[in-house]
Amino acid sequence: MGRHSAPNESGPDGPPPHHPRPHTSQPNDPRSHRSASHEPRAHGSTPHEPQSRGSRSHESGSRTWGSHESGPYESGPYEPRSRGLGSRAPVRRGRLAAVVIALAGLLAAGLVFAGLPPYRTVVHGTGTLAGGEPVSQGRPTPPPPSPTSPPPSTPAVPAGQVTFAFAGDVHFAGRTAGRAGIGAGVLGPISRTLAAADIGMVNLETAITERGTEEPKQYHFRAPATALDSLRAAGLDVVTMANNHAVDYGPVGLQDTLSAIATHRLPVIGVGANAARAYAPWYATVRGTRIAIIAASQVHDRTMAAWTAGDTTPGIASATSPRLLASVREARRQAAIVVVYLHWGTEGNACPNSEQRAVAQALSDAGADAVVGTHAHLLLGAGWLGHTYVDYGLGNFLWWLDNAYSNDTGVLTLTFHNRTVVRSTFTPAEIDPAGVPQPATGAIAARVLAKLEQARRCAGLAATATG
Repeated sequence: MGRHSAPNESGPDGPPPHHPRPHTSQPNDPRSHRSASHEPRAHGSTPHEPQSRGSRSHESGSRTWGSHESGPYESGPYEPRSRGLGSRAPVRRGRLAAVVIALAGLLAAGLVFAGLPPYRTVVHGTGTLAGGEPVSQGRPTPPPPSPTSPPPSTPAVPAGQVTFAFAGDVHFAGRTAGRAGIGAGVLGPISRTLAAADIGMVNLETAITERGTEEPKQYHFRAPATALDSLRAAGLDVVTMANNHAVDYGPVGLQDTLSAIATHRLPVIGVGANAARAYAPWYATVRGTRIAIIAASQVHDRTMAAWTAGDTTPGIASATSPRLLASVREARRQAAIVVVYLHWGTEGNACPNSEQRAVAQALSDAGADAVVGTHAHLLLGAGWLGHTYVDYGLGNFLWWLDNAYSNDTGVLTLTFHNRTVVRSTFTPAEIDPAGVPQPATGAIAARVLAKLEQARRCAGLAATATG
């Protein structure tokens, strides 16, 4: 559960509850979130059972999509036993058929009242941490299709095309504390936009523990391990915990966090038992294209000072360490697409600070194809830095405090063809009184998108690639 002190104090991720709402925007063409009724898609290999972390091989598997739908029900002909009924057997068969049909109708009605899933569950393959074992992906694998089932429809996807969907800060405290264990609905309806992409990702800004001692800082966030299961069920493929709240509950909390990551099937990057693990890229293969994602924090606070991972000590990955650029260069040699997700920026500042600009340039020079991030509680500018797509701020997403600088949020979807971002789309949303992001339409959506365009100019980013 999250805990905070007096609201008149300023601290990490705890801005005043009614600060003016400066917001930002990017030059992406607006679109609403993808339809919840998209057809199941098969990408690459056939579905396979998710692997446990204890039995993983080194290579990542093909990413596959499918639906949780079994084959048609089959039964043999009804054969009544002869009990001197003569010509009455067909009558009984007719009555039995009527009863079966009535029961089936009652069952269908019960499912409707109980609530059917809001959208079909899709299945992805496995990813791999560098130098380690594969990490099983977002959703559970469906049962194999019946031999009599028709083959799933497969939309034409150009070779080398991969979509990524990114959103900002997520945690479970205050008004969002009770959502940790609710499953697929944890992020609300906009999670469908994240799930529709090949790779969906957020920043998980919390320790995963129910024990430990608070670190000497103002704001503390923690969540039970069931939060990982809910985020996985919502359609996420990977999350970063390279942020200033990953170790809010000291060494015991960090031990619990690493144990939860090891025993749940949602890949978590940017934190680890040592530097090799914390800075390790996460690799996955999407229809034959290998991608890598790396995470780190640039926020200078207690967590970075006391809990940056070392050669033999656990903690988070720091963007100030040369290990980050080394990890990007290694990923560049191993993957076709390299993305870096950072925790960076100044809380409440609508424009990126000089340190953000410097690290974005360094990451671009090292080979990153896209750099995205969050922390400022605002939507910051997005656009091109040479050949690299940069988004300086994705804002709050599932958030404990109302109007923490702003309730504007959304999902950034990037479509890559090989190394190049060929399309960027921002799906605007607004955080509701329960702390849940809700898709925005009409005047609210137009306002958010207009501010994003203003923020792009503030960030000094180009509307098109220049490298």
